[in-house]
Amino acid sequence: MRKWLARWFLNLGGWRLEGEKPAQSSYVLIAAPHTSNWDFAYMLAFATLFDIKIRWLAKHSLFYPPMGWFTRAMGGIAIERHKTGNVVADMVELFRKNPNLVLAVPAEGTRARTEYWKSGFYHIARGAGVAILPSYLDFKEKRGGFGPSLLPTGDIRADMDYFREFYGPMQGKHPEDFGPIRLREEDAGS
Repeated sequence: MRKWLARWFLNLGGWRLEGEKPAQSSYVLIAAPHTSNWDFAYMLAFATLFDIKIRWLAKHSLFYPPMGWFTRAMGGIAIERHKTGNVVADMVELFRKNPNLVLAVPAEGTRARTEYWKSGFYHIARGAGVAILPSYLDFKEKRGGFGPSLLPTGDIRADMDYFREFYGPMQGKHPEDFGPIRLREEDAGS
């Protein structure tokens, strides 16, 4: 029933599925471009059709009643952005405890335009020793899927060049809100 609903939802919008289910059982999934609230619904529909059980990071306010139970059931993990803490270390530990974890991270960190991506996805994957897999929703072409994975090398600029090339042709629902694909660490090394 879930697959039927997911397919119906995507067909209703004219979306097409591209590619195959990733071969890895554990990875950090970049969710980009992230420019609309619709991105979440499409991500869940694509994950359902690919038989991927994803966990995802979201602001803690989405976990309050009455929707909190639903948010957790859908795979949500609460993040309190205003508190200092080590989300990266917590997520690395979560990977160690769950060998089949797929963690979706909106690398932009927000739907609004930003000049830098949040680097947490990179550091989580590197610390956990898992690959980063780019997923995409291209609103211009109404297509979604996955690209080839990248095991982070520690050469942040070279690794990010891969993602810049991959996401170059993609367009979010609000293209003006999809900012540059770069991390602060890249500029700090200049």
